[in-house]
Amino acid sequence: MASTAPYGSWKSPITSDAIVAETIHFGTLLLDGTDVYWTELRPQESGRTALVVKTEDKDARDVLLPPFSARTRVHEYGGGAVTVDNAVIFFSNFDDQRLYRVDPGKAPRPLTPAADMRYADVCCDPARARLYCVREDHRNSGEAVNAIVVMPRDGDTDGGRVVAWGHDFFSSPRLSPDGGLLAWICWDHPNMPWDDTRLMVAPVLPDGSLGAARRVAGGEDESVMEPRWSPHGDLCFISDKTGFWNLYRARGGTSESVAPLCPMSAEVGGPAWIFGGAHYGFLSGDRLVFEYARDGFSRLAILDPGVSVPRDIDLPFNEIGCLRAAGESVFLIAGSSAAPECIVRMEGGIPRVRIEIVRAASTMAFDPGYLSLPRDIEFPTGDGQHAHGLYYAARNKDFAGPAGELPPLLVLSHGGPTARTTGEFNLEVQFWTSRGIAVLDVNYRGSSGYGRAYRNLLRGRWGIVDVDDCINGARFLAEDGAVDGARTMIEGGSAGGFTTLAALTFRSYFKAGASYYGIGDLEALARDTHKFESRYLDGLIGPYPAARETYRERSPAFFTERLSAPLILFQGLDDKVVPPSQAVTMFEALRKKGVPVAYLPFAGEQHGFRKAENLKRAIEAELFFYSRVFGFALADAIEPVEIENM
Repeated sequence: MASTAPYGSWKSPITSDAIVAETIHFGTLLLDGTDVYWTELRPQESGRTALVVKTEDKDARDVLLPPFSARTRVHEYGGGAVTVDNAVIFFSNFDDQRLYRVDPGKAPRPLTPAADMRYADVCCDPARARLYCVREDHRNSGEAVNAIVVMPRDGDTDGGRVVAWGHDFFSSPRLSPDGGLLAWICWDHPNMPWDDTRLMVAPVLPDGSLGAARRVAGGEDESVMEPRWSPHGDLCFISDKTGFWNLYRARGGTSESVAPLCPMSAEVGGPAWIFGGAHYGFLSGDRLVFEYARDGFSRLAILDPGVSVPRDIDLPFNEIGCLRAAGESVFLIAGSSAAPECIVRMEGGIPRVRIEIVRAASTMAFDPGYLSLPRDIEFPTGDGQHAHGLYYAARNKDFAGPAGELPPLLVLSHGGPTARTTGEFNLEVQFWTSRGIAVLDVNYRGSSGYGRAYRNLLRGRWGIVDVDDCINGARFLAEDGAVDGARTMIEGGSAGGFTTLAALTFRSYFKAGASYYGIGDLEALARDTHKFESRYLDGLIGPYPAARETYRERSPAFFTERLSAPLILFQGLDDKVVPPSQAVTMFEALRKKGVPVAYLPFAGEQHGFRKAENLKRAIEAELFFYSRVFGFALADAIEPVEIENM
């Protein structure tokens, strides 16, 4: 029988140790013949990204040992750090950002010089012993120079020969099956890859250079991404020209033959924050398998040749992050709302699909009675529109709240802000709900997954509609009698941290908050951030410096006198995106004003925490902070946090 205890004080088996102890995070997934490779971000190894292989006759094993870490910093967010071709591995190493080669049974050896250059998205040309990849050159002062380069498989002392240039950004070099054509994506400031990109194709000349390039698709408010050649030499890609990211095909890679494959009011893929996206693949018999998102959840479907209506595959997963296909097999990084993400092998046709779990992100299992499953909600924004979110009720089979009491609500504001929250199993969310704190994970206007029109609702209004949606989502649940509107908290990291700080500065709804490396000074971000995001705010706020006053008007750091709610700040001291000084400014303002405030800096962390001990400390500190603000007892002993003015 459940015991009665105040919300927030329920004892839970989902501890901070459980969150970091055995949990890993999968990055990319690759196929090389019958072998499957994947990357694992391991908090227990100080955030190192390991490379693992599973062959048909052997258990999974590491093929990239410390101190090597497969992580690139191209565009700062990276992705696409590893490529495998016939058991030969090419990867970008995090510490020095050089490109390395690993032959079977041998140690990694560098292919590029020790210079300030970064590499991503390697594409192999095995017939000619060449590599194509994206290079980001930081050797000169000013903005980094991005290009596509070619180099021998044994390396190049110059770091590659430039073959495609003249645009601010490049991604996705992909070679046709006969090696005669190279496709790639490019775009220019002030666009982001989800705004306006171009798909280009050029003939490959005998020396590896490229002939005259032609545009196949994209441009003029069209986002094109993820080009991939079919086994028969057709160029497939994803475009949002009709308002949703859908699949297209260009026979022979020509613009005249571009045609949609299966038009639908759903999104295939998502915003290309990182390299190496993989949301569709080719099966035998000219079939195509792909994932798509609708109503906040992912689905998997198969498209048969000559048919424009796909068939859904019934799977026990609602989020698919990476998809690779070959023959009759499909490999996925997939997750559900009740179990950690995993590497999945799927074989067989509809409806007789066989599923094998190759590797799970965690071996820990929890009684379903401690887990809260998400409910997709749509709520009014107060201006005639609607926003979306995933609601998690407070749930623990061992406890119930006191009669007449409603649970506190923690509102999560995701980063990006052009990203989306998903219903995939999240131990951090379960950490809160199993202690009696409800959670609303908001897909505010501007989030992906709901089409371009919804995504564009944030244009020019960042810091306004995202804040409105977080408040109105919380108010919707409070008015529905699900949560206690007098005990609401908001938390976010990076762009979500900005939304958190803006909500606490310019509004008075939330009673406490937590900012993880949140943006306090938009003007500083516009001036000092890295190249990839240096013009991002043009669309979200306005061109800088012409719209400087708007930047200042929406920057919480310039209005610290309006802050009145308790706040805890978490900050990496090596953060190049949001300098620690911004968190210090907010901390000092609240300290002097007499408002409860805490500041936890972490040495060695950048924009996003990766070390297990810091992840553990942060979530425990946040819980401790809320317990002091709202006056509920903690079920477990937690290292205290020094809170000013309390």
